[in-house]
Amino acid sequence: MYAGYYFHCQPGEAFAGGGLWIPMPPDLKKVRQEIDYCFDEFRKILAAKKFIACYGDLIKDKETSLVNVPQGFEKDNPAAGYIKLKSFIAMKKLDDLTLTSKYLIEETQEAFEALYPLLNFLNRALDSSNAG
Repeated sequence: MYAGYYFHCQPGEAFAGGGLWIPMPPDLKKVRQEIDYCFDEFRKILAAKKFIACYGDLIKDKETSLVNVPQGFEKDNPAAGYIKLKSFIAMKKLDDLTLTSKYLIEETQEAFEALYPLLNFLNRALDSSNAG
């Protein structure tokens, strides 16, 4: 399983985005460790102007996040808000007018370009033989 792009086309609920949805425990551990070890890099990816303009942040809700920091990580870890995630997803909503406009491809391309550094980071963690 690797992080990737996702395009959802449904009137009233369309979006472009992607990431890594509920990885298996060994892969989740790898991603969390990569975020912990390389938090400055991870933070820069999420703080990039393109990423913020498109997504704001990763989705953090009851479905995608633990209540507490997982075992093996300190509660006061600066990356705790991301280490608690069970999925690493970013979504840009697309309204119905955009779905039928000539700008749909441009909007989707911009969303995917903004997501590219995050996907590289996540996939590097998954490929890492020394993590986990």
